Amino acid sequence: MFSIFRSRAKKELDGIIAELNQYLENNYKDQAHAMREKLHERALTLHNEGKINDEAFAEYEKQYEKYTEQMKDYNHRTFYHS
Repeated sequence: MFSIFRSRAKKELDGIIAELNQYLENNYKDQAHAMREKLHERALTLHNEGKINDEAFAEYEKQYEKYTEQMKDYNHRTFYHS
């Protein structure tokens, strides 16, 4: 997924994913939810601005949906990390 030839927009989204994963690993629930939403919002904005194409947008949306499903029961008492 990471490459020296990735666009600035994709690098930004990859950075959000890396930060989200870090929050998940450290069990920071509120921050993880915030980063999940940021991933969706930035991907949508970058797509609307023409900075990522439809294919890239679809891939980031798949990741957003994966995190949404993974975190659906993620609250202050439980977390099931796959």
